[in-house]
Amino acid sequence: MVSDSAIATAAALMVSASLPFYLYGAWIMIDADVVTWDVLVYHLAFIVPGLVLNTIPVLAWMLPRLLDQLGGVIVLHAILGLQAYALLGLALTGIVRILQVKRDANLYDDPAQDVDLNDLHPNMSAWRGRLRAGVFGYVIFWFLAWLLGLYQYLGQYVLG
Repeated sequence: MVSDSAIATAAALMVSASLPFYLYGAWIMIDADVVTWDVLVYHLAFIVPGLVLNTIPVLAWMLPRLLDQLGGVIVLHAILGLQAYALLGLALTGIVRILQVKRDANLYDDPAQDVDLNDLHPNMSAWRGRLRAGVFGYVIFWFLAWLLGLYQYLGQYVLG
């Protein structure tokens, strides 16, 4: 049987390995003058593996053990992680609608069109706001949960 320490180490490494994927995926979008379909797909090629690296340990190891360990830092870690995923959900509610409208307007295939995104749909501004709030919120809460997770890991498996 695999020890708790080995599983914790693998989980910590997987979650930590997602950070470079998130950072580079964010950089792709920040650096792009125009978000074409190819830019979006390239961005997702980094964000999705980051989410997978993060979510597998959460679902397979952290969540099943949560009720057995409730207390102090672990509760805060779980709340921060839950908030991160909730804000990711908020971001997805915005991006899905934005994708639909931009696809309908052919802005991914022909990005040279001189169109203000907010003119494409009356709710575009709200969707873009949800996307921004969700993404920034996810990053902030993910980072805080990650720091607390590392603190827990070091205290329980390395120093403790």
